[in-house]
This record gives sequence, C-alpha cells and structure tokens, in this order.
Amino acid sequence: MGLEEKLAGWTGPSSSTEQDKQERTERMIREAIKEHAAFDACDLRIYAKGSYANNTNVKTDSDVDIAVQCRDVMYWDEAKPGIHTSTSPYQGIWTPTKLRSELQNALVKKFPGQVDTSGSTAFRIHSGSARVDADVVPCFNYRYYFASGGRDGAKVFKKDGFSLINYPDQQLANGRDKNNRTGKNYKKTVRIMKRVENAMVLDGKHREVPSFFVECLVYHCPDDIFSRSTWTDVVRGVINHIYHGLDGAEPSDASQRWLEVSECKWLFQPGQAWTRADGRAFAQATWTYLGLTS
Repeated sequence: MGLEEKLAGWTGPSSSTEQDKQERTERMIREAIKEHAAFDACDLRIYAKGSYANNTNVKTDSDVDIAVQCRDVMYWDEAKPGIHTSTSPYQGIWTPTKLRSELQNALVKKFPGQVDTSGSTAFRIHSGSARVDADVVPCFNYRYYFASGGRDGAKVFKKDGFSLINYPDQQLANGRDKNNRTGKNYKKTVRIMKRVENAMVLDGKHREVPSFFVECLVYHCPDDIFSRSTWTDVVRGVINHIYHGLDGAEPSDASQRWLEVSECKWLFQPGQAWTRADGRAFAQATWTYLGLTS
C-alpha cells in the first residue's frame, strides 16, 4: 500500500461499532446522574467534550470525555479589578467537594467495580464489552469579565484544591468553523496525525503524544494547507508548519504565540504537559516515519 492510500484510509472517524460504544457510554453516564436523587435539585449541564465531541477521535483514542457542570454556582475572574461587581456570595450546598462526592456516588452505583477514583481531576470508568473507557469531570460555571463583555467557560477543581479553566464550547465551535473553511479536511487531517502518532508509539518509534496536543498543533496550521491536492502534500505542509513554526523560544509578541483550539488559552505556558520542543520532535518523528522528502 502506497503512502497516499494509507493516509486516505486514515482520514475517517471511528467505526460505526466504536461509535455505538461511545454513545452507549455517554448515555449510561447520563442515566447514572439522572438516577441519583442527590442531584434532583441541582442544575446540571452534562455534555461531551474533547475529541469525542469534536469528532476527531480514532479507535485507539476512542475514550469518551464527559463534563458534569454545576450551574448553581458561578465562579469568575476579571481582566482588571473593578470591572465586575459581585452579587451576594453563594450560600448553597454545592461546593467542589460536595459535587465530586455526589458524582462519585452516582457513578459507583451505576458502574460497580469499574470506577477509578484515584485521579486528581476526573473519574475514570473502565470499559466493558459494550462500552469504551470514559473520563467524567465535575466542574462549575465560570465567566471571565472584560471591560466590555465576557467569556464563559468551566472551572474544574482538583482534589488538592487547585483549579483550572476550560473553554469546551469555544473549542467545539472553532473546530467546526475551521473544518467548514477547509472543505471538511481539517478534521480528516487531525485523524491522520493521531493515527500516525498511534502507529509510531506501537512501533516504538516515538513516545506517546497527548491527543489534544496533536489536535492543537494541526489547528494552528493555515487553512490553505488543507486544500492541497493530495493527502501526502497536506501532511507534508502540516509537518513543515509545526516544525518550523516552533523553532526557538516562545515569542514575546503575543500575536505570534500559538493558542489552543478554543483560542482562549496559550498552547505553551507553565504547567502544560508539553513544550515547543515536544511539538518539533513529534513533527520530525512523523516526517521520518512516513518517509517524506522535501
């Protein structure tokens, strides 16, 4: 099989069987929460996020990521002091500890013996014959206030009390927009790059690279690259852009810095699980693995 044929075969989403398992997993998690009486009076938003929601996952990375977001509480930050005038502090029962505890109770009851609670952030539900693995994250409404308007996201509290902010709605919308602008080729290319990464790991040619990181690297590539006439040329352009674009240190000019797909957070910053050097190493390994030439 030639390279072009192999790449073309890697553009598709998970198989229909895998998608059925993903959908069943999501449905059962929703049922677990609906059946848990402690949540009857809690305003929850339950939604899929990550590559499953974005339709960029592949079989090896077919886990389902589900957020359980409490809308009874709004956490917030402001760009400058005084922009937002806070109302009365929340006095209800839904603290980060309470939400995590009740979510654990609901999941353990629905999936006895299959819930891993050791993680710092998410509950891991192990797969069965009719399900895939799932990560379930408790979180709260969040808003960042600017001088004019604001940005809505989700605030996740870890077990140790530290927190992080995610912007899943913006990630979903931006991925769809880029896919539409590129004639549906953006998400196909993401799947190619994820499958190349999986193949390299399987063959011992490169270390594992986070699926989300791969998606962000591809997202940053200019739209015109995805309109090239062959998948080989598309992938060549993507790899070149990543490799050369990440040369050197993080730019001091904010307009030159790379963003996550949500375009709300810097891709490279302290505390991230990856660096610019990791991105370049992945690009170089992919180029060599596919046997590309300039």
